[in-house]
Amino acid sequence: MPGPMSEPSVTTVAPAWALAAVAILGALVVLAAALDGALTARGNDAASGAGGGVATPLWEAARLMRQRRRRTVEADGMLWRLGGAGLVVTAVLMVAVVPLGEWTIFDLDVGVMWFNAMDVMVWALVWLTGWGANSAHSLVGGYRFLAHGLGYELPLMFALVAPVIAAESLNVGRVAAAQENSLWFGLWMPVAFLVYCLGVVAFSVWGPFAPALGADIASGVGAELSGVDRLVFEVGRYALLAAGSAFAVPMFLGGGAGPLLPGWTWVLIKTVSLLLLFIWLRRRLPALRPDKFMELGWMVLLPAVLVQDLVVAVVMVWRG
Repeated sequence: MPGPMSEPSVTTVAPAWALAAVAILGALVVLAAALDGALTARGNDAASGAGGGVATPLWEAARLMRQRRRRTVEADGMLWRLGGAGLVVTAVLMVAVVPLGEWTIFDLDVGVMWFNAMDVMVWALVWLTGWGANSAHSLVGGYRFLAHGLGYELPLMFALVAPVIAAESLNVGRVAAAQENSLWFGLWMPVAFLVYCLGVVAFSVWGPFAPALGADIASGVGAELSGVDRLVFEVGRYALLAAGSAFAVPMFLGGGAGPLLPGWTWVLIKTVSLLLLFIWLRRRLPALRPDKFMELGWMVLLPAVLVQDLVVAVVMVWRG
């Protein structure tokens, strides 16, 4: 049960901090890609490239930067490339409202809604990547992603409602402050936390939600991506995964709460821990067919998270 509400000590910072936040997001992307490369190499029982599994993403990035861009007939080049590049921009906008200890880029009163708006934007961006290529495989991949989105988006939205009800605020700093000297929301709102994590994996086109990039449709959304376009799209996926992990910290994992170390250190530790968990689970969960997951999302996840919201509301009324 949450303790008394306290005022968050979050300060909107100068543009220099915005650059530092982008650098931190970039470091998380490199870390996630390196771990993913190591796990992939170990899963294949061999490391590829001269640098081994951990260095594989760096070799792959260098290869893609030298690779010639593929062009398809009658492709809408602007929309095609806007989709991939937009994923990176969206991830940066997501972390813009995440407090790193006492600092944040934008201390918005509606920061939770801002994050939700950004994750909805991913729908359009992945779709544009599939549509713009003017390719059957890419288009099928785009439709698969939209079908997954119909199953995860509404449960994700209501999962974000639970901590908002408990904190009585849409401000991300206030949500984190509401968990001071009390149970983290992730512990007494486990359904909302799990649904949120599922949503992060889904909008990152990751793990069970990767059929949009499935081998059975020649990589789907990414079928016609090559060179820098492919690199930017993959960086965007890792960046979204990192941004979702970072946003979970103030919403469900107590923000910067923790012993001995400064608050910003705990935010980074919790973010990295959740990100590494997502990377580790990638190949340990089966792929979810969009039609089957839609049934799961609407028939199981949505009712479960609504019950979670009701429980939180009852607790808050009882406290009041």
